[in-house]
Amino acid sequence: MAMVTVSNLVSYQKSHEFHVICRRREKGRENQSNYPYKVIEITPPPKSLGVRCFPPNLQCGESVTIEGQTYTISAVTHRYQLRKGKYEPSEKRLDVQSTGRYILNLYLESLLEQS
Repeated sequence: MAMVTVSNLVSYQKSHEFHVICRRREKGRENQSNYPYKVIEITPPPKSLGVRCFPPNLQCGESVTIEGQTYTISAVTHRYQLRKGKYEPSEKRLDVQSTGRYILNLYLESLLEQS
Protein backbone atom coordinates (compact mmCIF):
# COMPACT_ATOMS: atom_id res chain seq x y z
CA MET A 1 0.00 0.00 0.00
CA ALA A 2 1.47 3.34 -0.98
CA MET A 3 1.33 6.38 1.29
CA VAL A 4 0.53 9.77 -0.19
CA THR A 5 0.67 13.07 1.68
CA VAL A 6 -1.24 16.21 0.94
CA SER A 7 0.68 18.96 -0.82
CA ASN A 8 0.18 22.70 -0.54
CA LEU A 9 -2.84 24.37 -2.13
CA VAL A 10 -3.32 27.83 -3.50
CA SER A 11 -6.77 28.81 -4.68
CA TYR A 12 -8.08 31.98 -6.23
CA GLN A 13 -11.40 33.15 -7.56
CA LYS A 14 -11.82 34.19 -11.19
CA SER A 15 -15.22 34.85 -12.73
CA HIS A 16 -17.08 32.95 -9.98
CA GLU A 17 -15.02 29.77 -10.40
CA PHE A 18 -12.45 28.40 -8.01
CA HIS A 19 -9.18 27.18 -9.47
CA VAL A 20 -6.73 25.11 -7.48
CA ILE A 21 -3.04 25.20 -8.24
CA CYS A 22 -0.97 22.36 -6.84
CA ARG A 23 2.59 23.19 -5.92
CA ARG A 24 5.39 20.66 -6.03
CA ARG A 25 7.01 19.88 -2.70
CA GLU A 26 10.24 18.45 -4.03
CA LYS A 27 12.23 20.09 -6.78
CA GLY A 28 13.80 16.77 -7.82
CA ARG A 29 10.49 15.39 -9.11
CA GLU A 30 9.59 17.89 -11.80
CA ASN A 31 8.06 15.37 -14.22
CA GLN A 32 5.48 14.16 -11.69
CA SER A 33 2.75 16.74 -11.11
CA ASN A 34 -0.17 16.74 -8.69
CA TYR A 35 -3.83 17.24 -9.55
CA PRO A 36 -6.71 18.63 -7.46
CA TYR A 37 -9.26 16.09 -6.22
CA LYS A 38 -12.49 16.73 -4.35
CA VAL A 39 -12.20 14.47 -1.29
CA ILE A 40 -15.30 13.08 0.43
CA GLU A 41 -15.38 10.81 3.48
CA ILE A 42 -18.22 8.40 2.68
CA THR A 43 -18.93 7.04 6.15
CA PRO A 44 -22.45 8.07 7.14
CA PRO A 45 -23.10 10.97 7.02
CA PRO A 46 -20.86 11.90 4.06
CA LYS A 47 -18.43 14.70 4.91
CA SER A 48 -16.43 16.85 2.51
CA LEU A 49 -12.72 17.07 3.32
CA GLY A 50 -12.15 19.82 0.75
CA VAL A 51 -10.08 19.97 -2.42
CA ARG A 52 -6.65 18.35 -2.09
CA CYS A 53 -3.74 17.77 -4.45
CA PHE A 54 -2.62 14.20 -5.14
CA PRO A 55 -0.67 12.39 -7.87
CA PRO A 56 -2.76 11.30 -10.89
CA ASN A 57 -2.17 7.55 -10.41
CA LEU A 58 -4.20 6.96 -7.23
CA GLN A 59 -6.07 3.66 -6.96
CA CYS A 60 -8.61 2.06 -4.64
CA GLY A 61 -7.10 0.62 -1.48
CA GLU A 62 -4.25 3.14 -1.24
CA SER A 63 -3.72 5.10 1.97
CA VAL A 64 -3.68 8.90 2.06
CA THR A 65 -3.01 11.21 4.98
CA ILE A 66 -5.13 14.35 5.31
CA GLU A 67 -4.59 16.69 8.26
CA GLY A 68 -2.92 13.94 10.31
CA GLN A 69 -5.75 11.43 9.77
CA THR A 70 -5.14 8.31 7.64
CA TYR A 71 -7.80 7.35 5.09
CA THR A 72 -8.14 4.53 2.57
CA ILE A 73 -9.42 5.28 -0.93
CA SER A 74 -12.70 3.49 -1.73
CA ALA A 75 -13.37 5.00 -5.16
CA VAL A 76 -11.74 7.33 -7.70
CA THR A 77 -14.14 9.14 -10.03
CA HIS A 78 -13.32 11.26 -13.09
CA ARG A 79 -16.26 13.22 -14.47
CA TYR A 80 -16.39 14.78 -17.92
CA GLN A 81 -18.72 17.41 -19.38
CA LEU A 82 -19.59 17.98 -23.04
CA ARG A 83 -18.57 21.50 -24.06
CA LYS A 84 -18.47 22.78 -27.63
CA GLY A 85 -18.63 19.25 -29.03
CA LYS A 86 -15.77 17.92 -26.90
CA TYR A 87 -15.67 16.13 -23.59
CA GLU A 88 -13.60 18.05 -21.06
CA PRO A 89 -12.67 17.00 -17.51
CA SER A 90 -14.96 18.70 -15.02
CA GLU A 91 -14.28 17.00 -11.68
CA LYS A 92 -11.97 14.50 -10.04
CA ARG A 93 -13.28 12.96 -6.85
CA LEU A 94 -11.91 10.62 -4.17
CA ASP A 95 -14.28 8.71 -1.91
CA VAL A 96 -12.37 7.78 1.24
CA GLN A 97 -13.00 5.95 4.52
CA SER A 98 -10.99 6.02 7.70
CA THR A 99 -8.55 3.13 7.63
CA GLY A 100 -10.12 1.43 10.67
CA ARG A 101 -13.58 1.59 9.10
CA TYR A 102 -12.25 0.24 5.78
CA ILE A 103 -10.65 -2.80 7.48
CA LEU A 104 -13.82 -3.43 9.51
CA ASN A 105 -15.93 -3.34 6.32
CA LEU A 106 -13.59 -5.86 4.63
CA TYR A 107 -13.89 -8.17 7.63
CA LEU A 108 -17.70 -7.91 7.73
CA GLU A 109 -17.93 -8.55 3.97
CA SER A 110 -15.82 -11.72 4.33
CA LEU A 111 -18.10 -12.91 7.18
CA LEU A 112 -21.14 -12.30 4.98
CA GLU A 113 -19.62 -14.33 2.11
CA GLN A 114 -18.87 -17.24 4.45
CA SER A 115 -22.43 -17.47 5.76
